[in-house]
Amino acid sequence: MAILGSIIKGAIHLKDAISTEDPPQKAQFKVLNDLLNTAKDTAFGKYYGFEKILNEENIVKAFAEAIPYHDYNKITEEWWHRVQDGYEDITWPGKPGYFALSSGTTGKKSKRIPVTDDMISAIKGTGIKQVSALSNFELPADFFEKEIMMLGSSTNLNERDEFYEGEISGISAGNIPYWFEGYYKPGKEIARIDNWDERVATIAKKARDWDIGALSGIPSWMELMLKEVISYHKADTIHDIWPNLQVFTSGGVAFQPYEKSFNQLLAKPITIIDTYLASEGFLAYQQRPETTAMRLVTDNGIYFEFVPFEPDYINSDGSISQDAPVLSISEVEKDRDYVLIISTVSGAWRYLIGDTIAFTDVERAEIIITGRTKFFLNVVGSQLSVNKMETAIQELEEKFDIEIPEFTISAVNIDGEFYHHWYLGTEGSTSNEDLANALDSSLKDANKNYKVARNKALKGVKVTTVKPEVFYEWSAANKKKGGQVKMEQVMGEEKFSEWEEFVSNY
Repeated sequence: MAILGSIIKGAIHLKDAISTEDPPQKAQFKVLNDLLNTAKDTAFGKYYGFEKILNEENIVKAFAEAIPYHDYNKITEEWWHRVQDGYEDITWPGKPGYFALSSGTTGKKSKRIPVTDDMISAIKGTGIKQVSALSNFELPADFFEKEIMMLGSSTNLNERDEFYEGEISGISAGNIPYWFEGYYKPGKEIARIDNWDERVATIAKKARDWDIGALSGIPSWMELMLKEVISYHKADTIHDIWPNLQVFTSGGVAFQPYEKSFNQLLAKPITIIDTYLASEGFLAYQQRPETTAMRLVTDNGIYFEFVPFEPDYINSDGSISQDAPVLSISEVEKDRDYVLIISTVSGAWRYLIGDTIAFTDVERAEIIITGRTKFFLNVVGSQLSVNKMETAIQELEEKFDIEIPEFTISAVNIDGEFYHHWYLGTEGSTSNEDLANALDSSLKDANKNYKVARNKALKGVKVTTVKPEVFYEWSAANKKKGGQVKMEQVMGEEKFSEWEEFVSNY
């Protein structure tokens, strides 16, 4: 009998039974007050009059009216460049200990996002909430005695001046609670290996020494690691190596596009739990098994605002116009896309994180990620979001019984006419023409704006299939292999030209 597991599971149930949470609206008001009070004597707080905002009758409204929206470029040019130069009390009291190097999908240069001690504490706190939520998933007691494979970026952070910097997954793994170290794999020594391929090869060699019950990481890179482990041990599935594997915690991207190919590596179904850890903080996690939606963390160092996701409010670079209206969590509606705006204990203020979300349950503050502002394809009015693209890809997988774990798309001009050119990562043998026709039909049915565009200025759809590993090698060529790296799913003209040249030479 799994006595220790029963004790741990019982303790989690007891904690949940005696703990209470404020409703999201009340929790968010407290967070905003705490943020303003803590930062009122910083350079940012003085410049924007936090003291005055705190004395207003409607703090939420006064905050939104006083402070402009910031994307990374704006807040860095005006404020964070001084934080990066080592000055104190700029956008948050003191100095951050770390900078998260964003491994996102836009731009050619890594973003350096402050990570304060308060943010690390908030990430740990949300991690504990997520662990507590596991008690809702009907997992057996012995699961709570198993080890967890956390496949992130290297914990061997770079030292730059007085700061340490690396990807947020590496920073988080380097700051795990002491009591968790016994459960954490691949362990500190292997996690410090910088080279992704070397780290995965080492994991494969050691794999049989561990009793892994849960995996945590980006689906695409987790798949590659599992394939390496299976190949090294000449096994049929990962359950031949880790028979007690029962959970995969997917972070930062939707799992659904990878579901079919991922399941090929398993001997039995496992529980999939979504989380939302970004370079700017731990924003949400799946709290219950009845839904794949995630609960926003409304009581732990992050204040959320929501801009309706409309083409008129989105600039060509993915930023939002300063006159775009904003809503608090008490004003949002179900099933409507919003641009997510955050203010945090790392000194981000009304910050455009770049993601779009939709509420599936307003009362519970549960959301799904629907796409990226930068990856909203609106050439000739097609208004195509990543969420709709991923749904169309899943329909292709079902229709043709193939796996398409990766894709990218761009609007291209051919002889004066616009086309959507898709690159699909698949081993399937379906013709490009059949895939293009099916994609076009699916998107017409799901998106009236796309259908209108196809009847006017959008001439057609082109599909080119390549092997999925081409996408991973593209990331490697751009020094973005492993960790929290996400593939660009919509490319601009310049980036798409580079991609096509890469594919032609692969």
